[in-house]
Amino acid sequence: MEEDYKYFKSAVLERTGIDLTLYKERQMKRRLESLYQRHRFLSFRAFFHEGMLKDPVLLQAFLDKMTINVSEFYRNKSRWDFFEEVVLPELLETRQKLKLWSAACSSGEEAYTVAIIASKHRDLSDVSIVATDIDAEALKKADVGFYKEISIREVPTEEMRYAFDLEADGYRIKSVFKEAIRFQNHNLLADPYPRGNDLIICRNILIYFTATAKDQIFRGFNDALKIGGFLFVGSTEQIFSPETYGFEHVGNFFYRKRWGL
Repeated sequence: MEEDYKYFKSAVLERTGIDLTLYKERQMKRRLESLYQRHRFLSFRAFFHEGMLKDPVLLQAFLDKMTINVSEFYRNKSRWDFFEEVVLPELLETRQKLKLWSAACSSGEEAYTVAIIASKHRDLSDVSIVATDIDAEALKKADVGFYKEISIREVPTEEMRYAFDLEADGYRIKSVFKEAIRFQNHNLLADPYPRGNDLIICRNILIYFTATAKDQIFRGFNDALKIGGFLFVGSTEQIFSPETYGFEHVGNFFYRKRWGL
């Protein structure tokens, strides 16, 4: 079984550029075993050759399984309140234009959330937002901007009125917010990072990476931020020695870049 998974990791890296050795093995292996067993394959090797290489649906199922596409607008709303009340005012004091990056954005909820909040304080023509993910299907959904009620349940009433259009079976984000965001395919573990950011949002994905991978990512985030820019991470992803990466903790899972590495 170990050799089977070792072969699978090597084959996946060659085929997709995704390095599974940088993900926590026990968690990822368990998730992918349940996937191939559900599709009636007997091994990782068989799933790769008879499944992923021959059926685009199974390749997408693999990507869905490993990218953990779970998101919603204003997730952990108290964190977004801190962003709006503390972090954003500091940025607006010193920056005429804002450059924001939503990394591992899944289906776009967090990228749109930051656009909605920013629009209350600065014209969106002065806000540049790049949102990236490894999953092309999630990015397609983000670009469409249509969501079911479960995704928007934390959105405040006033923001609901001016940010969404009600349709027959869900809600569509208004075009002014779609136009503020560029959705792009991106692999956090392999691709160059967009530079010169004032804020990077990367939440609820880092917990699936090894310590080596997280070290690589945090160093990349430092390089991708301007001095004084902020990193916003998930509730289980606090950085225990932020100074190692040139950051200082500013509360509620936000870190400010103090120096480059």
